[in-house]
Amino acid sequence: MTAPRINYPAVGAGMLALIVAVGVGTYFLVAKPPGSETAKTGDTVAIAVTATACEPNELTVPEGRTTFAITNKSNRAMEWEILQGVMVVEERENIAPGFTQKLTAKLEPGDYEIACGLLTNPRGKLKVTALANAPKEVKPSLTQLIGPLAEYKVYVTLEVDDLTEATKAFTDAIKAGDLAKARELYAPTRQSYERIEPVAELFSDLDKSIDARADVFEKLEADPAFTGFHRLEYGLFKQGSTEGLAPFADKLQADVTELQNRISTLVVPPSKMVGGAAVLIEEVASNKISGEEDRYSRTDLWDFQANIDGARKIVELLAPLTTKADAARQKSIDDNFAAVNAILAKYRTPDGGFKSYDTLSQDDRVALQKPVTTLAESLSTLRGTLGLD
Repeated sequence: MTAPRINYPAVGAGMLALIVAVGVGTYFLVAKPPGSETAKTGDTVAIAVTATACEPNELTVPEGRTTFAITNKSNRAMEWEILQGVMVVEERENIAPGFTQKLTAKLEPGDYEIACGLLTNPRGKLKVTALANAPKEVKPSLTQLIGPLAEYKVYVTLEVDDLTEATKAFTDAIKAGDLAKARELYAPTRQSYERIEPVAELFSDLDKSIDARADVFEKLEADPAFTGFHRLEYGLFKQGSTEGLAPFADKLQADVTELQNRISTLVVPPSKMVGGAAVLIEEVASNKISGEEDRYSRTDLWDFQANIDGARKIVELLAPLTTKADAARQKSIDDNFAAVNAILAKYRTPDGGFKSYDTLSQDDRVALQKPVTTLAESLSTLRGTLGLD
């Protein structure tokens, strides 16, 4: 059964607003991925992801926007990230073998790292150079975003608190050898993580250890670095046993607790909040509908709903600003959410959960794909509507 939701209090939002007001300027510029060996402003930069590295693996681009084309030349789904320390600046996940995905990136001058393909691959380097006469962009008023950002921080904080508590119950069941209980708790425990994924994914090290799928590890499920929810899912549902899972359970609990600690002091970047709504739904549309996420438990629909709920929360907090800027767009987004939720409701079970994803026919999945894709497209315009592109 799903855990009861907590209505977060209005108190505390004022204090968080002050924190956001102080720290938000640091994060205000939008960020995404980079360019080629030495790119000029406006260039489209091509990069190939192989089984062992990226080609090229050292890049120099000018500050500002660069369109980046990532081609997966390996035989498994791959990803590409830009990092500053442990923080993810931007990423593209689950690029299918043989496919190319494009992003338009906007970066400030500085030195970054590139994580490419398997987690064991060497990291690359990205240098973003300053332009002598870089145009100064007009940004939206910070005062308009302080309220929504503060409220979102409250939401994220309460969700990670729920996640920490639920993870303890889940991991305790595993360590007690209670297979049935652990299986029952797996899907509802993950929901809080899925709701706040745009923020959780900012911490690359924790995201990999908590939520990475086997594909990003050289030895797949047999790789000792494969940990987190999906490693436990593999043991519980594929191997059908709790045997040997206690160390993975302890690590998951420690990682989730560390995530809780980091979020407590985090100032959420405005672009990550606003863009996070689209990121959540794009992930569902691009790879979760195929059934890649919860491949052993088939609890994918739980994740879908959590992603929808997390995106919806962002949209609700931004609705006064979005409506003022473009009322028709806000209505379209609301209508698209309603359409997706109506389809998901068909697969609810009496206990508040969802049917196993393998009970959905191909026609069912196609029927879900279209409205989810439409919703993702409408949400992708939010940053531009609010002046953050």
